[in-house]
Amino acid sequence: MAENELSGWASRGRVVMDEGVLEDAVVVVEGDTIALVAPCEEARASAWSTLVVDLAPTDDVLVPGLIDLHCHGGGGSSFPDSPDVATAAVAAREHLRAGTTSLVASLVTASRETLLERTAVLADLADAGEIAGIHLEGPFLSADRCGAQDPTLMQVPDPDLVREVARVARGHLVTMTVAPEVPGVAGPAGVADALAEVGALPSFGHTDAAAGEMRAALEESFVRLGADGVRSRRPTVTHLFNGMRPLAHREAGPVPDCLAAAARGRAVVELVADGTHVHPALVRDVFDMVGAGNVALVTDAMAAAGMPDGAYRLGSQDVTVVDGVARLTHGGSIAGGTAHLAEVLRVTVEGGVPLVDAVRAVTSTPAAVLGRSDLGRLAAGARADVLVLGPDLSVRRVARAGAWVA
Repeated sequence: MAENELSGWASRGRVVMDEGVLEDAVVVVEGDTIALVAPCEEARASAWSTLVVDLAPTDDVLVPGLIDLHCHGGGGSSFPDSPDVATAAVAAREHLRAGTTSLVASLVTASRETLLERTAVLADLADAGEIAGIHLEGPFLSADRCGAQDPTLMQVPDPDLVREVARVARGHLVTMTVAPEVPGVAGPAGVADALAEVGALPSFGHTDAAAGEMRAALEESFVRLGADGVRSRRPTVTHLFNGMRPLAHREAGPVPDCLAAAARGRAVVELVADGTHVHPALVRDVFDMVGAGNVALVTDAMAAAGMPDGAYRLGSQDVTVVDGVARLTHGGSIAGGTAHLAEVLRVTVEGGVPLVDAVRAVTSTPAAVLGRSDLGRLAAGARADVLVLGPDLSVRRVARAGAWVA
């Protein structure tokens, strides 16, 4: 890497883009913006030649900074349990150091008062630029598919609560996980409609929906999200396969509906591809079926990400982590992930997904969900979020908005 205080800096390596891989290329950064991405020889003939001329060949792999749409914490800190910005920032910075330059902080099912208090904290964190937005996982979910969500705190769907959360979030509410079959979620004047009204997206999950119910809700939301002021046209699906009725040959449940909508470009499905939540072979099959532009890899990480095994909290629930797997202490349900998104990327590639597709699912696809054309790509004019990986996809350096943070 070459740096110049006046002109910026440049890095050389294999550059991964949506269109493919530039095998020996240079990324040039000026201030907080990418100025040039080009093959090395072309860059040496550009206006940035003084930054590039002395760059030696490397085995670095350069990708855009990673974007996680679903994360509950890390570094010992939990977003659902953070009473103040300083506590919540510990989790955000844990993932930043590990390569996630844009993170959506996730809450869990809780009382109305707790949701509003925690949303206010996260709105301050978003105003400070530490996170890219807020996601509420609940409280309008199926108690039959609650997973690590506390069924005693689930609430009757209330569009006014959505509006109140959005007001407190001050424009930072990105998604809310809802179960489409719960009365009051779908349909005119329901919660999904209220989310579109405030510029946020319904993310369907923790659901016991029968065949057809998810299809109808996804299509209804896709149409409703066509209005001005909404981040993305496509609703999302919260951690596909996990927290939902499984696929069976006589009772299809919601999974085929989710896959069909994603394959048509009318939904984005999350996958927690950490090797624990979904088998890598199934992750590969989903990419083959729906395409990388319709898949967002997420961590669903909780406080134990980057931490040793032990006892943790996730909202109102006690969690025990053994061998890196987080489960409810009482009941044994998987209770979020413990991986960083760069680890999810590596596991996905090792499972057979092409590198370009896997990178797209942690960069430009989630950027589209956020409605952020300046994120998730290595291209002139984009924000200079650059992740330098080794050939084994281990993290070497991290830059956000042009500044090296790790």
